[in-house]
Amino acid sequence: MNVYDKAYELAKVLKECEEAKLLKLAKDEAEADPEAKGMLDDFRERQTFLQQKMMAGEEPSAADMEKMNALYEVIALNPLIAKLLDAERRFAVVFEDVNRIMSDVLKSIVD
Repeated sequence: MNVYDKAYELAKVLKECEEAKLLKLAKDEAEADPEAKGMLDDFRERQTFLQQKMMAGEEPSAADMEKMNALYEVIALNPLIAKLLDAERRFAVVFEDVNRIMSDVLKSIVD
């Protein structure tokens, strides 16, 4: 058994799972709608900016976090964006579960 072949097989299965297909569909639908795409792009840009600040060791202000939460609530009212955000959450659960399984294997090796 070649571990690399199995890794590529896992990647293929993840890409073809229902959650990934729904994520791709929701992403394509949201990006095809100019209003949804603009709102989402703006939100992601602000989100990235805050993440970069946090990675640089700066804590975002309460006002910044309130603005992001308010913006999230507004964009989530758009049905296409809401569908995308839900699909992202569902795929993230699958991905995190697979990651946890892989991490458990590593722990059993080094413990």
